[in-house]
Amino acid sequence: MADLSENVSLASPTPVPKAAGTSLQWLKTPWTVSVAILIAVAVLDPGNFWAVITFAGAALAHTGQYILFAVLLLAYLKATGAEVMVARAFEGRETRMIFLAAVFGGLAPFCSCEVIPFIAGLLALGAPLSAVMAFWLASPLIDPPTLLITAGALGWNFAIGKAVIAVTLGLFGGFFVKTLMGRGAFSSPLKQAQSCSACGCSAPKLDDKPHWKFWQEPARRVKFREEFVSNGVFLLKWLALAYVLEAILVNYVPADLIAKAVGGEGVLPIAIAALVGMPAYLNSYVAPPLLAGLMEQGMSAGAAMSFMVAGAVSSIPAMAAVWSLVKPQVFATYLGLGVSGAIVSGILFQLI
Repeated sequence: MADLSENVSLASPTPVPKAAGTSLQWLKTPWTVSVAILIAVAVLDPGNFWAVITFAGAALAHTGQYILFAVLLLAYLKATGAEVMVARAFEGRETRMIFLAAVFGGLAPFCSCEVIPFIAGLLALGAPLSAVMAFWLASPLIDPPTLLITAGALGWNFAIGKAVIAVTLGLFGGFFVKTLMGRGAFSSPLKQAQSCSACGCSAPKLDDKPHWKFWQEPARRVKFREEFVSNGVFLLKWLALAYVLEAILVNYVPADLIAKAVGGEGVLPIAIAALVGMPAYLNSYVAPPLLAGLMEQGMSAGAAMSFMVAGAVSSIPAMAAVWSLVKPQVFATYLGLGVSGAIVSGILFQLI
């Protein structure tokens, strides 16, 4: 997760003090939105303030155990260099690569910055677009913390269902692109590769090895602590906002309004949820708590799954990664697979 940093120009006649710069950065965070919402409730509807606080606090406390485990897992994966295993999924026969890319897409401990040079390096080394597409479709949908947070908010059935959908959508997209490539499509998918050197990211080397006993090396112990703190703060701030928003949703949005739009059986509510989910993207940490609130208000399980899948595929980091590396026709294929996959996933999840 990208750390915030302040850059004060030495040439500025009135440099911003460090404390002031830090305050300005804090104002841009989810903490500010959460506090602002609570202040608005306290001022406009003081009688409901304690109910909102209690609801959000209890939900956050319930999910805390999942957050702790997710943060420990992510820190361990980063400290050991486990992303090398993901790189190795792109070696060998194309069919094998597609299968492994879809599976590892849900396990990769990459931030939105790191995935760009990682994929760029693999494409430059000759990894087929079919395997890359499988990874790109699966990766935004699920990862260790998303799985645990989804389980905490919506239950394990929903979390496991989303994980299965992520791998299935990755496989379908990979083999769909493989079929089109066999007919001459996507002969030159890449734009000119772009650098991410400003972020300090680089693609892992295929000949590297994970160091599972990271505690034996001081540098890796430092890496573990840094990742634990940064990811812990990241997840905590977003989930605090998510549960405050869920409390507002449950307390103030009429249930019949939700039920009319995305409730009930049939394909229409699921398709509407997918189409709404794409432009109204909520990251994978905020979406589960909000969907839990919507389902309490009458949203169907299939529509909730459709909304979540479409929203994840259309995330700004995911789309930026695809757009920065490949040509428009590949980008359009990615979005088309994402939307259609979201609708089909919602229908199947509703039936099951």
